[in-house]
Amino acid sequence: MPVLPGAEPYRHEGGEVGVLLCHGFTGSPQSLRPWAEYLAERGLTVSLPLLPGHGTRWEDMQLTGWQDWYAEVDRELRALLERCTQVFVFGLSMGGALTLRLAARYGDRISGIVVVNPANKVHGLAAYALPVVRHLVPSVPGIVSDIKKEGVAEVGYPRIPLHAAHSMRTFYRLVDGELPQVTQPMLLLHSRTDHVVPPVDSARVLSRVSSTDVTETVLEQSYHVATLDHDADRIFEESHAFVLRLAPAAGKGSEESKDSVGLGAGDVQVPHQSRQGDQVGQQEGTATGG
Repeated sequence: MPVLPGAEPYRHEGGEVGVLLCHGFTGSPQSLRPWAEYLAERGLTVSLPLLPGHGTRWEDMQLTGWQDWYAEVDRELRALLERCTQVFVFGLSMGGALTLRLAARYGDRISGIVVVNPANKVHGLAAYALPVVRHLVPSVPGIVSDIKKEGVAEVGYPRIPLHAAHSMRTFYRLVDGELPQVTQPMLLLHSRTDHVVPPVDSARVLSRVSSTDVTETVLEQSYHVATLDHDADRIFEESHAFVLRLAPAAGKGSEESKDSVGLGAGDVQVPHQSRQGDQVGQQEGTATGG
């Protein structure tokens, strides 16, 4: 199947410090493309893969599960580890869960992680209904484009394939059990208002990881897809500063753009207009999580 315009994977050959970016459930690399390009422009080697079953049509996801999605980011991470002296992993939503599992399994081979609105659980009645309903109903309405900024849309599926959602639920349980094995420095950014993944998921992650170098930032002006929303600039800047603190060599990379693999959406211009928030909200949502 042809890839949706803007959903193509993105790779950039930069310096000796690399970053792997992981997109979310039913989403695509488009949601992280401006972030990836920001890092590439600052000399980092960047890999932003398209997860199997994503970026084409929702029916294709029915044939995939968490093992396929994880295998893809695992391959990309191994390639970066061979190429770079230091590697970081960033993720949004389910991509945050993928990031956390990579961190748990690779230990100090990963220099640090950044997660934005990381998903940790399928909430509400959906969690109990999925094992049965997935055999009766193939899909439900989608969760893409939870964005506060007017005129910005996420490239993703309008439907949630329930076989894939059931696999995602299994994956979240697996990752939750592995969180104590996460020891790397971590930057966690979450939106105060998120209609897909409630802030309680971030609170759960923060309470269970073993990392001692942890920074939490509350995003006041964005919804779930914060990397395309009002707080995008803040995410980009704070994540880059995080990399520079832990990998000074990243500051020596060339800012001259080299050839990238894959086509994609153009630059997304977002204003920097957020402020530091307070404690993590404790409300639970009923969304599937992406």
